[in-house]
Amino acid sequence: MDLLFLLIDDMFWAAIPAVGFAMVFNVPKQMLVYCAVAGAIGHGFRTLTMQFGLPIEWASLAATTLIGFIGLYWSRKHLIPRPVFTVAAAIPMIPGSYAFATMLGLVEMNSGGFTYQLLQTVIENGLKTLFILIALSFGLAIPSVLIYRGRPIV
Repeated sequence: MDLLFLLIDDMFWAAIPAVGFAMVFNVPKQMLVYCAVAGAIGHGFRTLTMQFGLPIEWASLAATTLIGFIGLYWSRKHLIPRPVFTVAAAIPMIPGSYAFATMLGLVEMNSGGFTYQLLQTVIENGLKTLFILIALSFGLAIPSVLIYRGRPIV
C-alpha cells in the first residue's frame, strides 16, 4: 500500500512540471494532457524501478525510453512531432538536486578550502548528474533509432 501511495504521489507531482514546460514550449492545449500523462508515467516508472533496486541512472534510461516509445506512438496517432510529448515529459527527471550539490561543493571548496571528502562529494554528484543527463538524452533517442533505423538518411 505504501508503494502505491508513493507512486500516485510521485506521478501527480511529476505531471505538474511536465505541463508547465509544455506550456513554455507552446504545445497545443489539446496535447497538454498527453504531456502530463507521459511525464507522470515516466517519473512513476523511474520511481518504481528504483524501488526494486535499480540505480537512478539506469532507471532514468528505462523511463525515458518508455516515454520515447509512448511519444512515438502518440506522434503517429495525432500527426504531431514526437518532441512535443517527450521533451516536456522528460523535464521532471532532470537531476537538479545532484547538480545543486555539485555546485554547492565547488563553492564550498573555493571559499572554505580543499578537503578530500569534499572533492569526493563533488565528483560523485557531478558524475551522477552527468550520467543521468546522458541517460535522459539516450533514452529519448533509442525509440527513434530502433523504429526508423531502416530508413535511408537522404
